[in-house]
Amino acid sequence: MGGDIIFVEALAVEGKPELKITGQLGEVMRESAEAALTYVRARARALGIDPRFFETHTLHVHVPAGAVPKDGPSAGITIATALASVATGRLVRDDVAMTGEISLRGRVLPIGGIKEKALGAHRAGIKTIILPRRNLIDLDDLPRAIFEELTFVAVETLDEVLATALRPAAQHAPTLSIPQPDSELVPEG
Repeated sequence: MGGDIIFVEALAVEGKPELKITGQLGEVMRESAEAALTYVRARARALGIDPRFFETHTLHVHVPAGAVPKDGPSAGITIATALASVATGRLVRDDVAMTGEISLRGRVLPIGGIKEKALGAHRAGIKTIILPRRNLIDLDDLPRAIFEELTFVAVETLDEVLATALRPAAQHAPTLSIPQPDSELVPEG
């Protein structure tokens, strides 16, 4: 049947340096959020972020549908993109979904459930999906008709994710939502 998409929101509020994570997330997703923040902070200058930004703001990451427990590493690049967006003021494209785990050094690592996540994104009307390069082989399981309607952007680094997902700097917004395919939300069977 395929998975469903989830949205990840991020907001920066002036205040003490802190990362708040809400939305009934499991330990693995919390760790992904911490790794995402560390990467964005490490790349602050390259991304055009004043490093002092992180000393003067509370960053809040929220995954709505809080009544539904969520866990797993596949939202790592999504959370990192949300944090980079809020710190740079650049919007995330609303026609893109993404999935993949990240390392502290910004490597995009493979995840499971690519077929289900792609089907969920397709069902939601998403046309472009960013995924780990090492998961390209998993697209062989996707029905040809659906495969041909989607554009897949295979990435190895978070810099590649951000180059695809973020809009140019002139398009600002204080909050964002990023659709991310996630098969874990839909019970199978």
